[in-house]
Amino acid sequence: MSERASVSAPAARAAELDAADELAGLRKRFVLDDVVYLDGNSLGALPAEVPGRVEDVVRRQWGELRIRSWEESGWWTAPERIGDRIAPLVGAAAGQIVVGDSTSVNVFKALVGAVRLAGEGRDEILVDATTFPTDGYIAASAARMTGCELRPVDPAEVPSALGPRTAAVLLNHVDYRTGRCYDLPSLTSAIHAAGALAVWDLCHSAGALPVGLDEHGVDLAVGCTYKYLNGGPGSPAYLYVRAGLQDRFDSPLPGWNSHAEPFAMSSSYEPAPGALRGRVGTPDILSMLALEAALEVWDGVSIDSVRAKSLALTDFFLECVSAYVPEGRVESVTPSAHAERGSQVALRCADAGAVMKRLIDKGVVGDFRHPDILRFGFTPLYVGFADAERAARVLAETLS
Repeated sequence: MSERASVSAPAARAAELDAADELAGLRKRFVLDDVVYLDGNSLGALPAEVPGRVEDVVRRQWGELRIRSWEESGWWTAPERIGDRIAPLVGAAAGQIVVGDSTSVNVFKALVGAVRLAGEGRDEILVDATTFPTDGYIAASAARMTGCELRPVDPAEVPSALGPRTAAVLLNHVDYRTGRCYDLPSLTSAIHAAGALAVWDLCHSAGALPVGLDEHGVDLAVGCTYKYLNGGPGSPAYLYVRAGLQDRFDSPLPGWNSHAEPFAMSSSYEPAPGALRGRVGTPDILSMLALEAALEVWDGVSIDSVRAKSLALTDFFLECVSAYVPEGRVESVTPSAHAERGSQVALRCADAGAVMKRLIDKGVVGDFRHPDILRFGFTPLYVGFADAERAARVLAETLS
């Protein structure tokens, strides 16, 4: 086969796959250009409906209605209302998710709350040793504040590390560097068998693959909304508290917004019922309502279909990399097994930082993770197979 024919084969295959893609029509609902955008696992693309919604929030709801909007525009109930929009994407029934604050703040609430739920005699927290740094920092602080010992462990070693002292375990569903997806059902089951509580960070899985919080009995979970949920830079995070735990969930940040009677201005704290206990202070309305508009893209979209396309995209990208890139120039550190893969591909490359800069200059946007990882995120709502083929081809040209 000639070089021209071999190079054209993946492109032809990409065209066939795009033509058969049931999610392809969603791409037009985002503000995109001719750049191949494979960094939605850091910041999702802008949904086209958001600018108009934000203008209405600023000009009419704030500019004209002013304080009346807390009731008339539904500002006051936004945290739980938007939480109920996120719930189906992570396999949760309504009334268990509240939106607000950053992921870091919600990790703190969830982890300290989990230790308090675990009860006396449990004074140990296990944390993913490979976790995103902030989760580790928060876990260390939570351990100091609750008098617990912090033990970093590899997720695969969690079952053997659990013991009668374990109060809570904080894990990432998908590793932010490699894209490895951990076995949430079996790890949660092992944690429960040891009498501890499971706290999951869903930042790199929500909106990309099924999670099944209710199905698998997860106790508490947190996640950001600016990656696969496309909520915008700094959009508020969310906190999930399983329904069966809500009446005992003792948040370490009891603000007036989580009070049973917030406008009573009582000097004593009485927590609100349900997931509202996860609220703290005044909601960040502008970014929260931008997120609500962004989530409308998901109306009628099956997360199972998203997962199927995600796996097909990452499979195809890896095939194209194998076909185009000189042998030995990159090495995939993302698991090949579907059950162990998130929605990204991480390639080890000796000069990854410089390579990514050149890729971006050529219209392929991924990101670099120290020291040697090229990271490409595949957001099924707007990334197509032609994007994957082009990215692999440009990578090969860059490395030649």
